[in-house]
Amino acid sequence: MASPGYRGSVVPMDGYGGDQVRAAERPHLEAGEPLMQRAADGLARIVGELLDDPAVRPPDGPGSVLLLVGSGDNGGDALFAGARLASDGRHVAVLRVGSRVHEAGLAAALDAGASLLDGPSDTGTGTGGAADILRAAVTPDADRLAAVAAEADLVLDGILGIGAGSGTPLRSPARQVVDAIRELARDQRAPFVVAVDVPSGIDVDTGAVADDHVLHADVTVTFGGVKAGLLTGPGATLAGRIELVDVGIGADLAALEPLIRT
Repeated sequence: MASPGYRGSVVPMDGYGGDQVRAAERPHLEAGEPLMQRAADGLARIVGELLDDPAVRPPDGPGSVLLLVGSGDNGGDALFAGARLASDGRHVAVLRVGSRVHEAGLAAALDAGASLLDGPSDTGTGTGGAADILRAAVTPDADRLAAVAAEADLVLDGILGIGAGSGTPLRSPARQVVDAIRELARDQRAPFVVAVDVPSGIDVDTGAVADDHVLHADVTVTFGGVKAGLLTGPGATLAGRIELVDVGIGADLAALEPLIRT
């Protein structure tokens, strides 16, 4: 259950735009530095600490995590973090909500013991579970989704990241997944939510949202530099507490003028 004490942030921060972060990352990626692995390690560490925090969940068992995995690198961050959490003995389930998946991240998560939620699939691939959610709003599968989410101690929102564009609205089936979890929140049954880099659906630069189909995070774990959209507009409320993971681009960002200073 989400804890109100984790919402909001009062620590002074500089907020950078998506283009600034990508430019800062570029030379490090070209040099072969493992930025995604650093991000995933930091994400897994913070999630592990949250799972061990009695303010987040009762201290009974190793804790369970539901990964909402989109198509891009944001989903890859979530999957590699899930692999580390599964290796540490946490119960990890993966729900694909994009048209594709970060294959290496998925393989790492499954090899470490994570489970892939699957079910009826209109595509016949049987490798995602997303088709369950396509029916969620109008069939008993809504109850199944709600049960899966409610049983998780923590949900990782790895649907969309900074490469998705300006305030990109969620598409089906991710849209229905978010709706189902938001419904749990209205019933006071929602799991603790951690956003991967940014809450999916907010504009990285302005914090604007295309609509209200955005998961309200208790904690946002952001990588390299705090994104400006986490500090302004609706994004400042939706982000919850902000945790910054150093991936090795801090000096590059420090040479730039941030979009926002708080």
